Amino acid sequence: MTTTMTPTRAGRREWVGLAVLALPTFLVSLDVFVLILALPKLSQSLGADSTQQLWIMDVYGFMIAGFMVTMGTLGDRIGRRKLLLVGATAFGLASVLAAFSTSALMLIAARAILGIAGATLAPSTLALISNLFSDSRQRSLAIGIWAGCFTVGAIVGPMVGGVLLEHFWWGSVFLLGVPAMVLLLVVGPKLLPEYRNENAGRLDLASVALSLVTILPAVYGIKELAREGVHVVPVASLLIGLGFGVVFVRRQRTLQDPLIDLTLFRGRAFTTALGGMCAFSMLGGTTMLFVAQFFQIVLELSPVGAALALLPGMLASTVSFLAAPILARRIRPATLIATGLAGAIAGFLLLTQVEPGTGPVVPAIAFAITCLCGGPLITLGTDLVVGSVPPEKAGSAASLSQTGNEFGYALGIATVGTLGNAVTRSRLADAVPAHDAFASGMHAVSALAALVLAAVAFFVVRHLRHI
Repeated sequence: MTTTMTPTRAGRREWVGLAVLALPTFLVSLDVFVLILALPKLSQSLGADSTQQLWIMDVYGFMIAGFMVTMGTLGDRIGRRKLLLVGATAFGLASVLAAFSTSALMLIAARAILGIAGATLAPSTLALISNLFSDSRQRSLAIGIWAGCFTVGAIVGPMVGGVLLEHFWWGSVFLLGVPAMVLLLVVGPKLLPEYRNENAGRLDLASVALSLVTILPAVYGIKELAREGVHVVPVASLLIGLGFGVVFVRRQRTLQDPLIDLTLFRGRAFTTALGGMCAFSMLGGTTMLFVAQFFQIVLELSPVGAALALLPGMLASTVSFLAAPILARRIRPATLIATGLAGAIAGFLLLTQVEPGTGPVVPAIAFAITCLCGGPLITLGTDLVVGSVPPEKAGSAASLSQTGNEFGYALGIATVGTLGNAVTRSRLADAVPAHDAFASGMHAVSALAALVLAAVAFFVVRHLRHI
């Protein structure tokens, strides 16, 4: 006679614990968007030149991308709650350092520390969700709420940042996260479970170094190629990253306790979900950039007006993240993801029909459709990535999920964005009016997004049909 263990359903304590985990998730997103508004004032106050301004913006993302894999694996080894609390402490202290920076270099250093601390937060919170919620339905909903915090941060960030900058000095925007981190440090040990892999070996420092010299040069090269075009430095940086990446992969295959367990990629659910989310991040992020520029460059909306035009899409994402796990209780996840992708494809195709005289309503609706319909892939895909691996590898899987999103966005700007810009330049060379030329570039980006997502939907139906 065999017995089947029924997963324990989470109670009020676990849901309150999720609220605690939502704090750092929300703040990592908020920190990016408030800086966009604060950059002009802080640059003037600190005398930051154009290069320093770029590093103030970019170093945060570089550090997050570079350290995410290491931190996810480290949490599995030393304890996910412990790493979260250490990261929260570092994030709070670095926020104070950033707020009271007296020079551009000091702020760049503070932003770098913020990025390293931020790299501990996403994989730790996502992995701890897998510990709090053993029931698959509850875990999916919890991940939907967790994912929704990113878009809420993107919505709230500009508004809160604008109010602070109107009444206080530029450094005030960096202090937003300090009270929340203090609250996390007080209630986290009481509400969050600790989990560590007792059988994990020592952290391979050579692998950590190799991961950094793989990811950091690669991300830098991709971003600079997107920003400046093909030049020696970014191309060399990208090639260096790829070269070290080969060495990194070979080393992981020889270690008994690797930094990344490459056998995870043998699972169809894991690989398909991870690849699909990376592709959507690459395409969706680039399209969002072109749509935002279309509102400002072609329709000549103010930055605030463009933000308001994008707001329905951000709200649609939040609703979709929350609704997808509930719908998945009645509809097979693979069917729901594929159906959502079909809707997103329709949204991208609608963008190909937008012309300079269309007005803001149609592109705003098209963007909202892509956001709404992409939610099932992000929420259920994240759940598949984390839920398809053993509990002791949840931190590593979570870090791969978030690193894939970071790489996807950077790669999309460099490749898909470059295509859009090339089409725009080509049309301008043919004496097409500037507004029409830019619209053509957006059409090319949107058409490519629709084509690639059709391929993603095919792989989802093929490889996830058993789910």
